[in-house]
Amino acid sequence: MAFLDDHYLLCGATSEDIYGQIRDLPIIDAHNHCDVKALSENRHFTDLWEAEGATDHYVWECMRKAGVAEEFITGSSRSNREKWFAMAEAFDRLAGNPTYEWIHLDLKRRLGIDELICKENAAVIWEKSMEILQKPEMAQQSMIRQMKVEVMCSTDDPLDTLEHHKALQTTMGSTVRPTFRPDRAMNIFKPDWKDYMERLGSRWNTPIRRLEDLLAVLRKAHDFFAQFGCRASDHGLNVPYAHQVAPAAAAAIFSRAMAGQALSEQETRDYMAFMLNEFAELDAEKGWVFQMHIGAVRDVRASLYEQIGADAGGDLSDHLTDYLSPLLPLLNRFDGRLKTVLYNMNPIHNATLAQLTRAFGYTVSLGLAWWMNDSYQGMKTQLEYAGSVDLLSNMAGMVSDSRKILSYGSRHEMFRRTLSNVLGGMVDRGQMPKSVADRLAAWLAYGRPKQLFGF
Repeated sequence: MAFLDDHYLLCGATSEDIYGQIRDLPIIDAHNHCDVKALSENRHFTDLWEAEGATDHYVWECMRKAGVAEEFITGSSRSNREKWFAMAEAFDRLAGNPTYEWIHLDLKRRLGIDELICKENAAVIWEKSMEILQKPEMAQQSMIRQMKVEVMCSTDDPLDTLEHHKALQTTMGSTVRPTFRPDRAMNIFKPDWKDYMERLGSRWNTPIRRLEDLLAVLRKAHDFFAQFGCRASDHGLNVPYAHQVAPAAAAAIFSRAMAGQALSEQETRDYMAFMLNEFAELDAEKGWVFQMHIGAVRDVRASLYEQIGADAGGDLSDHLTDYLSPLLPLLNRFDGRLKTVLYNMNPIHNATLAQLTRAFGYTVSLGLAWWMNDSYQGMKTQLEYAGSVDLLSNMAGMVSDSRKILSYGSRHEMFRRTLSNVLGGMVDRGQMPKSVADRLAAWLAYGRPKQLFGF
């Protein structure tokens, strides 16, 4: 088997045949971090570093680990060309990490560049890419169409005017949809939370002084997002606090925070739990999907956060986090009336969430392997375990979670190959008929996310 050849990640003829049936299906990408403004303006990438490295903290982390100086990663003193050459020189050291495969796939599939990324090939790849990226078919909207992206959902704050989504509707129809991401309204422990209340009130022409004001504004924003085809909310949670809190108690906590008073840890948890339930109620009313991305411990490397800020590659997962106790009150409250998807960052929680989704039936689904899990190994492990205790057919479908348009196709290709490998192995071991595996592969690659999110 050669590097990234037709047999890539596939264990034999059965897996290859299954993959052949799903490789060209349209992509439903229900969670990503697309630059909607750039997409609406149908920009071209100026160069390969902008397309592959400028926004990708996977790349940044790998380069740091390979010993590349920060000035060649996020620094402003180095050109994009210098950063690309620094990455290429270190790229052999990334082998074994999925980033090594994703970027090679990006170049091979999207740009038609087959050279291995290394010091010796850095210049030729750069020059080829500079020419290719300026071609008309390399405009961002054209690339989305070439990858057969049928639906892609960005991640958007309730502050957002969605003007770029409106512009995209004239050129791409309903392909690009917003997702309601109200974390900043919930994260009362953040230093800028009170300032955010002012900005949110100004955006919706409703001064926020009481909790009732905030809830009214968030409902307005939720309704507004629905007008642009939104079908889901998304919530990033270290611990998914979701116990039931009386409105009066939550209102008192809100008032204390607005008055600048320090909150206890329990008050913070109570407010966050109350708000998470309120967001779930809004989604249940509209039939939206309520997505929870659980377990990210943010910005653990102090020097990195102080120098660069958030989302710079200083995040990890905590195997000690209790998912079960905090989640149960919400899942029981909304049992049978809220479509819920649970994503875990640490593979150690695969068992808990797979068993939890099994216990709560059809309306609670396991999200495909996310962030630290979205490698071949992470996805394979999750699929095999989830299929043994829950139903594979109930899983939510692949999401790229990507900030890079070029990688949508690569991320989904890795998933589809991994899925085909898992199902092909089950067929070869006599665990299911080939015809059933064929249908299941197509369902998970395309049919299930389309059905779940109502696209």
